[in-house]
Amino acid sequence: MSESKVQNFLQNPVFRSFMAFSIFRAFYGVGILAVTYFLSTSAEAPWYVSVGFLLFSMVFSRWLFKRIKGRKNLKTSSNVLMSMFKW
Repeated sequence: MSESKVQNFLQNPVFRSFMAFSIFRAFYGVGILAVTYFLSTSAEAPWYVSVGFLLFSMVFSRWLFKRIKGRKNLKTSSNVLMSMFKW
């Protein structure tokens, strides 16, 4: 691949959004796993508390990421995605 193709790929809003979400999930996921481990080993909580916490964190992380990402113009990103799949 030529240097310009690599630069174009790295500047693509869809790729940048994917990378931002991946980094966010990596850091957030470590925190969630640490809390879940604490709940399942050290705390006197039943197993369904850990499962409930994981389900809640799944929904909360999506909401939180949308709030963080909401500062940017998402319309541009969605237009790029739609143009990629036009035949």
